Amino acid sequence: MGLSAGIVGLPNVGKSTIFNALSSGKAQSANYPFCTIEPNMGVVAVPDARLHRIAAKRPTEKIIPAVLEVVDIAGLVRGASQGEGLGNQFLGHIREVDAILHVVRCFEDEDVVHVEGGVDPIRDIETIEVELILADMDAITKREARIAKRNEPGFKQERELLGRVKTLLDQGRWLGNLEWTDEERTLLRPLFLLSMKPVLFLANLHETDIGADNPHLTKVRDYAAGHGAGVVSICGRIEEELTELDATESKEFLAELGLAESGLDALAREAYQLLGLQSYFTAGPKEIRAWTITKGTKAPEAAGVIHTDFEKGFIRAEVYTLEDLEQCGSEAEIKARGLMRLEGKEYVVADGDIMHFRFNV
Repeated sequence: MGLSAGIVGLPNVGKSTIFNALSSGKAQSANYPFCTIEPNMGVVAVPDARLHRIAAKRPTEKIIPAVLEVVDIAGLVRGASQGEGLGNQFLGHIREVDAILHVVRCFEDEDVVHVEGGVDPIRDIETIEVELILADMDAITKREARIAKRNEPGFKQERELLGRVKTLLDQGRWLGNLEWTDEERTLLRPLFLLSMKPVLFLANLHETDIGADNPHLTKVRDYAAGHGAGVVSICGRIEEELTELDATESKEFLAELGLAESGLDALAREAYQLLGLQSYFTAGPKEIRAWTITKGTKAPEAAGVIHTDFEKGFIRAEVYTLEDLEQCGSEAEIKARGLMRLEGKEYVVADGDIMHFRFNV
């Protein structure tokens, strides 16, 4: 399962600095594989110390973490929904991602002019949200026009739903914060509505504000708390400096700043949580790997993340935990002690399960 997020923000809020740090390939505090897929896309590892704990007991050639794909969404300015800037291109990209990473300026700097004339994070957030809502209104209006004269079963229900959604958007409501039935979500899914996507705010701080009281950050946190969104505080300039350091130097630099992890590590981890995702692991001499699934996924679907044949021909899963491995010291000893569980098609995979699938196709 690919996890993707679009990074958005007004000009001069630090979005480009953060994205450039992310896509440099050197920003990881651990030695994880990284690549830049396209000029506007990067991949950042989701930090997970359990991978290295598994490797301590099961030596392997490589460790492959779960990853977050981040797409740099260019051209968002006031009026983007009407095609201002690179509006149409921007909207096409953002419709395809799972979540929105919204960079908000929370620092004062006379040398960095704000496009709106002054620093006001809530105004900035609302400017972007208005553009996304207007784009959703346009998408719904076009859909209404296409089905206006359709009389087949289901279209009346869809028209009623679209009318209700337009009223909510007209009130400035963010659709992702509202309750929807499974049937309603199914009807709305083909529209790829932007305001249905979960949001993680990236509060961009000045390096002198790390760990200090920042009224702009407080406003963003209060806003997020009332809108079902998450917040990660990050300093674009610090992340930029980290790109020039190796793993050991990065750890030392972060320790000097009193930080346990980089902002990009926090970003990846929080985005993973925001989308209700978890990892299970496969472990062998060639690789130890984290696989991304949604919480509540059953064993056959989890197997299908590796390969569709695993799901089609699923027989059973052999499952043990990291705690089992650390107590027993090896997979052979886990089996010898009777701790290797055999799970069937109804087994709901737990976060951190170490699994081996038996299948037949």
